Amino acid sequence: MNYRLTEDDKERIKLLEEVSKKQVKNLSLEQLIRLQELLEKKDYSHEKNANKSKKKLLTQINVEIYKHDDAAIWK
Repeated sequence: MNYRLTEDDKERIKLLEEVSKKQVKNLSLEQLIRLQELLEKKDYSHEKNANKSKKKLLTQINVEIYKHDDAAIWK
C-alpha cells in the first residue's frame, strides 16, 4: 500500500488539528466547507470508531455551516 500523504491529507490533518485545539465553531465558513469535503472523501469504513467520529464531526460541521449561513441571512 502507498502510505504517502497527499496534499489533501495534509490539509485535512491541519484542519482537524485546529478543530481539536479550538473546536469547530471557531473555524471560518471556508474552512468548514473544505474540511467537510475532505472528510467526505476519506474512507474510514475499515475502522468502526473512526467512521463513527467522522459522522459525528460531519454533523457538527453541518450545524456550524448552517449557523454561518443563517447569520448571513439575518444581517
